[in-house]
Amino acid sequence: QLQASGGGLVRAGGSLRLSCAASGRTISTYVMGWFRQAPGKEREFVAAISRSVGSTYYTDSVKGRFTISRDNAKSTVYLQMNSLKPEDTAVYYCAADASLIWSTIRKANQYDYWGQGTLVTVSS
Repeated sequence: QLQASGGGLVRAGGSLRLSCAASGRTISTYVMGWFRQAPGKEREFVAAISRSVGSTYYTDSVKGRFTISRDNAKSTVYLQMNSLKPEDTAVYYCAADASLIWSTIRKANQYDYWGQGTLVTVSS
């Protein structure tokens, strides 16, 4: 089970750190990802981090502003979001998969486990 937290209301230019904690399992063998879904839009990929060496990948719109990281000892993955923009407003979901091929990390349907989502609202 994945539990996402850390969302909230922030002004443009501000920062938030999202957390995704896994209960009942270690995340060290899972590719971990963050997705988001804005009202009226499809769920989109935000960032992912690999199992072991911590390779990361970001969608272009968040590169240089967001950082994904993981603490396997705490079974938690983080998404540090800086320089937030109103267009970052969405429900953010964490996801995990044990057998995901790195080339498919952008595809939501490739992840087996999902958190419940946490709402991020960025005001202008």
